Amino acid sequence: MEKVHIPERPGWREQAEELGFTFADMHGEPYWDETSAYAFTLQEIEDDIEDPSTELHAMCRDAVARILSSEALLKKLAIPEPHWALVAESWERQDPEIYGRFDLAYDGNGPAKLLEYNADTPTSLYESASFQWLWLEQQLEHGALQAGADQFNGIHEALVERFRTLFAEGTDIHFAAAADTPEDYGTVECMGWAAREAGMGAHYTDLEQIGISADGQFIDNEDRVIGTLFKLYPWEDLLRDDYAARIADAGCLMLEPAWKAVLSNKGLLAVLWEMFEGHPNLLPAFFEADISAALDGQGSAATDVETLFARSADGLATGYVRKPIFSREGASMSIVECGKTVEESSNATYAAHPKIIQAYHPLPVFDGFRPVVGAWVVGETCVGMGMREDRSRITQDLSRFKPHFIRK
Repeated sequence: MEKVHIPERPGWREQAEELGFTFADMHGEPYWDETSAYAFTLQEIEDDIEDPSTELHAMCRDAVARILSSEALLKKLAIPEPHWALVAESWERQDPEIYGRFDLAYDGNGPAKLLEYNADTPTSLYESASFQWLWLEQQLEHGALQAGADQFNGIHEALVERFRTLFAEGTDIHFAAAADTPEDYGTVECMGWAAREAGMGAHYTDLEQIGISADGQFIDNEDRVIGTLFKLYPWEDLLRDDYAARIADAGCLMLEPAWKAVLSNKGLLAVLWEMFEGHPNLLPAFFEADISAALDGQGSAATDVETLFARSADGLATGYVRKPIFSREGASMSIVECGKTVEESSNATYAAHPKIIQAYHPLPVFDGFRPVVGAWVVGETCVGMGMREDRSRITQDLSRFKPHFIRK
């Protein structure tokens, strides 16, 4: 793995605008940045990213069953008790999942480490699935990349096949996102594009315009009944919304399904460590409430995690990250080294939520930037990846997206 400086394509910004990639620059800063790219070997991709991510997803599915069998864990993950049955029944029915994205720390030397799983509403889909593939094709045409260079990117094709596998041809699917949020619209349009290619009817609707019919069904702004809904609206918010009480009787298949509420929660990281301690792709992680006294040097961890914590205590003493169980784009996170906070997000939106403690694994540094690998899972298989980088040690909403390629 290395960072390679490559000339930008002439006119790419105009092309991005023409294609609807209107957020390539945001708030006066570049979001898409092709002044350089990350290069990988095929072995690095297959052995260190693709196969481990597929295995991690299988482990996460095992964790769903573990969490849903434990009232204590449901409480720790702050799943609202009135909706425990909704979540559990969606798992028992095996309501289908479409996609998710693992964020991994990786430097090309040894196993990638799971930082978190964006299992419910991950964005950066368009730039990962489409725009960076266009970059690869055009850079090959321009001779900026060696002939035969490739990219780990079967995301769009996998989405098409996933929709085709799950739904009969002609099935109507609604795709909903918040109005006036270009990145969210780009994500749902990318999903809709795949669904249309698979033979589905794909309809975009603003989240705020979804209503309830007289008989309790969800309807769009044209009064069409919504039978299948892909919503770019996280379950942690939806389960606290008035609409949550309507879901069970609305006759609407939700994508992602309600059981993803336990995977899009950072408490998952603590559950995974309890279930698969020592796995090469995991970092030690605990619920802060279980180990707060031990972290402060005032005693041992809670009885049920005492032995597990003891085996990780030395590493956590060196450095750890405090993460709210609900958090996006690095908000309300802090990094502690040797007992001192060395970096903290300026966005405190999620500060009031319960937190986990995860061992700190420094990101590699390339030209002053720290990259994170986003490994995309469609269905149950890792099918592609995207790269984000930031000067900060905490990847944030304006962190740059970087293309990648596989050397011949």
